[in-house]
Amino acid sequence: MTRSTIAFSFITALSLPALAAQHQHDHLTVDYQGKAASAATIAHNKAVAQSLNFNDKVAFERFSKNQIAEFDQATADILRAEFSFISEQFPDSVNPSLYRQAQLNMVPNGLYKVTEGIYQVRGTDLSNMTLIRGKTGWIVYDVLLTKQAAEQSIKFAFANLPEGADLPIVAMIYSHSHADHFGGARGIKALYPNVKVYGSNNITAEIVDENVLAGNAMSRRASYQYGVMLGKNDHGIVDAALAKGLSKGEITYVKPDYQLNQQGKWETLTIDGLEMVFMDASGTEAASEMITYIPSLNALWSGELTYDGMHNIYTLRGAKVRDALKWSKDINQMINAFGQDVQVLFAAHSAPVWGNEQINQYLKMQRDNYGLVHNQSLRLANQGVVIQDIGDAIMDTIPQTVKDTWYTKGYHGTYSHNAKAVYNMYLGYFDMNPANLNPLPTQQEAIKFVQYMGGAATIIEKAKVDYAQGDYRFVATVLNKLVMAAPTNQVARDLLADTYEQLGYQAEGAGWRNIYLTGAQELRVGILPGAPKSASADVISEMDIATLFDFLAVKVDSIAADKLGNISLNVVTKATNTTPETTVFVELSHGNLNNIVIEKAKTADATLTVDKADIVNVLLGKTSLKQLLEQGKASMTGDPQAFGKIASTLVQFDESFAIVPLK
Repeated sequence: MTRSTIAFSFITALSLPALAAQHQHDHLTVDYQGKAASAATIAHNKAVAQSLNFNDKVAFERFSKNQIAEFDQATADILRAEFSFISEQFPDSVNPSLYRQAQLNMVPNGLYKVTEGIYQVRGTDLSNMTLIRGKTGWIVYDVLLTKQAAEQSIKFAFANLPEGADLPIVAMIYSHSHADHFGGARGIKALYPNVKVYGSNNITAEIVDENVLAGNAMSRRASYQYGVMLGKNDHGIVDAALAKGLSKGEITYVKPDYQLNQQGKWETLTIDGLEMVFMDASGTEAASEMITYIPSLNALWSGELTYDGMHNIYTLRGAKVRDALKWSKDINQMINAFGQDVQVLFAAHSAPVWGNEQINQYLKMQRDNYGLVHNQSLRLANQGVVIQDIGDAIMDTIPQTVKDTWYTKGYHGTYSHNAKAVYNMYLGYFDMNPANLNPLPTQQEAIKFVQYMGGAATIIEKAKVDYAQGDYRFVATVLNKLVMAAPTNQVARDLLADTYEQLGYQAEGAGWRNIYLTGAQELRVGILPGAPKSASADVISEMDIATLFDFLAVKVDSIAADKLGNISLNVVTKATNTTPETTVFVELSHGNLNNIVIEKAKTADATLTVDKADIVNVLLGKTSLKQLLEQGKASMTGDPQAFGKIASTLVQFDESFAIVPLK
């Protein structure tokens, strides 16, 4: 890493990168093809297939029900043509359960009727777009990931709606703070400029905060979880668990005019003549989230608290651990508040569930599954089961009736990493074994392991035997030590890549599959260029100034900063039509960058007055502080070097840091 030498014009990484890495743009590739499934993997997947009830077609019937219009070829080609290899026959290289989910998400998509006055567009993106008929127009609930997908979905819907196609969109609602639910906002706003925007409680702050401070690491990790650089084929990506995948285009955001549930758990609001009951569910699947009930239609929107599968309590790309107990309890509140009357359940992903009895059964199974993950993980932890062991141990605690249910299976979240998440939430990473308290750094430890085990040649010979027997989990562990200790050992690299590949072919979770296969690919061909790293300025512009400086503090080289001594700076952002003037006192002290919002400027080395939008443009590299000062768009008093001195301590993150050992 190198320090920036030219103030803020070099700061280009502040861009919600973890959101962007989930967003699969076109990218550079090499002619890379995976290897065939091994005999052990074929046997494993056949055994999995024999344990599954493929005669249960209920989900396929739900996904197909009430279709009004199927996508034309041009629309279908957005995503679905890339998955045309999905067939009725299970390939040897994909876990049969995951492949069944891939088949389910290939059910012909398009415009569907949910119930009277409610329609969904499914299949243009990872999430569903829902249209709800109001008194004078339409309420659009969740607007997909990109502006382009939202525009195309709306146009397709209005070309095929059996009612109200001449009415405008009058309201737009975001159910929660993940990009695939708000990113298409500008597409709707461009078509309907007067649309009123509603969002879940504290949504803007959660959107801009969640992926910033650890954003560079999240971005790199997300490229593994979502298989950004993998091909779409039987040896690569087959599904994204929640749907086929993500649309291509620009992630945007329009700040809500009204944030719901700010005064409490429940809020009833009439939007365009339609009464809607909102229940705050923040802290479950998202830090800001809500569910909605429409009494006149007996319709319940579950946001992302439910889908046809088990969700992440911990997302593999990295994020704060989610609360499995609250998740279970919030579903229970939905059942108790609306379970007696509800006739249709619809959500941000997957297809609706119809019928009161079926809905209650579905919700109770989802409730109990998250409850089991929480309660059984803690039961095991309280009996001394450690974090490394708990992922395997929890499988013996899950009743067979739950395991046999398709819509609780671990396509997105798995019992293994969700159980570890619960352990970590309550007890942290340390299992209290003294040996694990202060181990050597990973490479030093790996070198010692290799020496103790008799050297590279001995390890490889033993690993070959275990590999031939299908003991891939331990082979991966031991060969990772060898490759970390000796990154240029090609025999070890090749065998480790083969091992990761077979583990990927066996994995039921889509993220697990992508992580294993990406690791194998990078061991063989290195890190491919072209992985997306930056989200839109439209989203970044909604970040408050204090959060911007929180992020810059993460980029400070503390040793270099300490040599500069104490530097202080007032940053005053001018008032706009929607935000008041804000003053932030920034102080570089003892190598650490602090900031605090204050009422008026303090005595400082310098004071900078600037528009918030211009600061964002500086951070994006679209302009420089020098240009703003010369153009009169910013003013500075005091030490003219203060700003530059702080900026000189900032490092540039390596966006392609090694995850598997590179040569």
